[in-house]
Amino acid sequence: MEQAAQTGQETPRYQLIIDGQPTEAVSGRRYGTVDPYQQREWASAADGDAADVDLAVAAARRALSGPWGQLTGFGRAALMRRLAELIARDADRLAAIETRDTGKLLREMRGQLASLPSWYSYFAGLADKLQGETIPTDRPNFLVYTRHEPAGVVGAIVPWNSPLLLLTWKLAPALAAGCTVVAKPSDYSPASAVELAGLFDEAGFPPGVFNVVTGFGPAVGKALAGHPGVDKVAFTGSTGVGAEVAKAAAANVTGALLELGGKSAHLVFGDADLDAASNGVVAGVFAATGQTCMAGSRLLVHRSVHDALVDRIVRRAEAIRIGDPQDPATEMGPLATEPQFRKVVSFFGSAVAEGATVATGGEAVAELGGFFVRPTVLTGVKPGMTVACEEVFGPVLAVIPFDTEDEALALANDSRYGLAGAVWTKDIHRGHRVAHKLQAGTVWINAYRVVGPDVPFGGMGLSGIGRENGIDTVREYTQTKAVWVELTGGTRDPFTLG
Repeated sequence: MEQAAQTGQETPRYQLIIDGQPTEAVSGRRYGTVDPYQQREWASAADGDAADVDLAVAAARRALSGPWGQLTGFGRAALMRRLAELIARDADRLAAIETRDTGKLLREMRGQLASLPSWYSYFAGLADKLQGETIPTDRPNFLVYTRHEPAGVVGAIVPWNSPLLLLTWKLAPALAAGCTVVAKPSDYSPASAVELAGLFDEAGFPPGVFNVVTGFGPAVGKALAGHPGVDKVAFTGSTGVGAEVAKAAAANVTGALLELGGKSAHLVFGDADLDAASNGVVAGVFAATGQTCMAGSRLLVHRSVHDALVDRIVRRAEAIRIGDPQDPATEMGPLATEPQFRKVVSFFGSAVAEGATVATGGEAVAELGGFFVRPTVLTGVKPGMTVACEEVFGPVLAVIPFDTEDEALALANDSRYGLAGAVWTKDIHRGHRVAHKLQAGTVWINAYRVVGPDVPFGGMGLSGIGRENGIDTVREYTQTKAVWVELTGGTRDPFTLG
């Protein structure tokens, strides 16, 4: 934590990173960040506000017109590859910090951080390939070509559930495109973004390319989303907050890339491998304590295998090891925050009140205290129930039987969300057929919760606007310029369109 946090103290003190320098908030305020497992403050962060956002955006604009803006794609790529090497070197340390901040399993965060360098390497490979094209026209006296130029300053607002991964989904393509970035990490997980900013300096990035403004409450996010000096806003989080971010950006006619909530469905057909399907369902809703936008929280299962599949899932759910996220044997840690804990627990009561049956779970883990809840399977769920419609963001599975393929598709698509889904079947024709008809941005066939830097990810409906990851994502952070070159030196009638 050489630059990321002040050292020599028992509790790390994280600062803002503006123009390459650690600094306290203009107000001088700080706030504590709580370890969800230990239930105590483990670090403190600078409590920034709109004044700090102004400074960060100004620094990003200077970098854009300074040394960073003068680099070629080859130069940007070299710096990004060096950054990837440093992240790989520090992956275990960064993973431990994210576990302290979020309560997610250390084994999962180590896996995420080990894969993170591949995002920077992949997009580094695109940084020197943002080529335009020559356009043949019906005017022989003109040469016409296009350029893809950086969108400018990007405001990146990220949630607490996978802080560095979801920041990287924005940061890596933005850097490849030549943009500069001001990041606002979640109130609840500010540490790792500040730590990452320290690696930018070590990698040799010019000051101001990547700035981090932490802060508790909505002030920083609102100021960043609505800042007139921001040219693109990239947000991951709840649909409600995403709509507010989009409104703030639209006031400045600023584009917004939104990755929002989900209520994703598994469709398990009668011919499916039930062992594989049950494993995929567990991975989709109980991994990460269900705190993931792509959680497969609806299980639509053919009536002929309903009981057999539910039995497998219940037995696995009841065997899940719950406890210390730093213990390699733990399979499910606590929920990340007290508000999220209260929200998840409230779904247990409402589901039963509306007629669902608790097959397992449905309660807090009293003996552990804190923010622990049991992995929960609810049967007898009807499509209109709250737990079948609303995003829980916790380890809660709603099971609904179906009889026909058309019914399964109707149930799956009967949602305001459209982020992800899965089809479980041994029939290759059905697998593709159903995948094509699912209204979701990502569909897995006989798998779940797999992502990569080269595969687009994003949603339909209330699940968002635009796509992260993949080749085309770099274009989200560019603007296209058309250039017309007159070749003859001749003149024309100035009062007619050319």
